[in-house]
Amino acid sequence: MPCSSVKLTSSKWRRAGLGVRKPVRRVLAAVLLAAACAGCSPKEVPYGDDITSWRAEKDQFMRESADSPVPAADRAAFPQLSYFPVAPDYRVPAELSVAPSDTTLAIPTSNGQPRVHRRVGTLRFTLKGQPLALTAFVEVGQEDMRRLFVPFGDLTNGTESYPGGRYLELDRTATGIYDLDFNRAFHPFCYYNPVYDCPYPPRENRLAVPVRAGEKMGPAGHK
Repeated sequence: MPCSSVKLTSSKWRRAGLGVRKPVRRVLAAVLLAAACAGCSPKEVPYGDDITSWRAEKDQFMRESADSPVPAADRAAFPQLSYFPVAPDYRVPAELSVAPSDTTLAIPTSNGQPRVHRRVGTLRFTLKGQPLALTAFVEVGQEDMRRLFVPFGDLTNGTESYPGGRYLELDRTATGIYDLDFNRAFHPFCYYNPVYDCPYPPRENRLAVPVRAGEKMGPAGHK
């Protein structure tokens, strides 16, 4: 889980370089494209609309949920979150190479107390023509093992996005192929409230590229 205040965590809003093997990447890219675009029926939601809806749901959570990291007195007036424009080219297929089950890492956090996570494996993907990789984790002691925690840093940190990095959460798949969508990247709860304890991306998950997709800081760092 990404953030905690005395181990209070959020599971819903939490979600380095060889590329995916080309045959796998081409096949999955075709599948994703077909699912998002081809032959859309009236009941299917276009990709851009789906992201917009997801963001509206996050705004509602921040303002109305008892689990919101925003202090209760500030929730009603909390502004909409800021995002980079939706960019479909920041949604890419990734292949998970599974790590040995006993591989763990003590990840530094915003309160200075490392939290131990298990490396599930390495997600290998290609972004804008560049082969990259990110390690996927689950926190040791976490009961729900159905989601992967992918904290990452990139060259927008400190200028366009939170200096402490951002998060992705991925539902586990049986195939080892994942839909890695940086348009769904979000800031940890400690960005909104310093009482939360949030893991920082480890060195292996700091990308040497800018990822201008997903949540960003508002004007002058305003959330």
